[in-house]
Amino acid sequence: MEIQSIKSELHAIIDQANDLKLLEAIRTLLQSKTYEPDFWDQLPDFQKKSIERGLKQAAKGQTIPHEDVMTKYEKWLQK
Repeated sequence: MEIQSIKSELHAIIDQANDLKLLEAIRTLLQSKTYEPDFWDQLPDFQKKSIERGLKQAAKGQTIPHEDVMTKYEKWLQK
């Protein structure tokens, strides 16, 4: 289906609608749906795999407490 025919169909459906809540919901949806690509889709595959690996490790409890990391690297944080 082409864009123009979809728009025409939507116009017809909206013109026949008499439910205020439905029309307000449609308006909200259309106003909020300006396309912005999801950052995830912009990441290279190696970064996605690295993030997924980290999430799996965290789910297994394979993490290092923040305090331990800060202690280990505090020499680089001092000015």
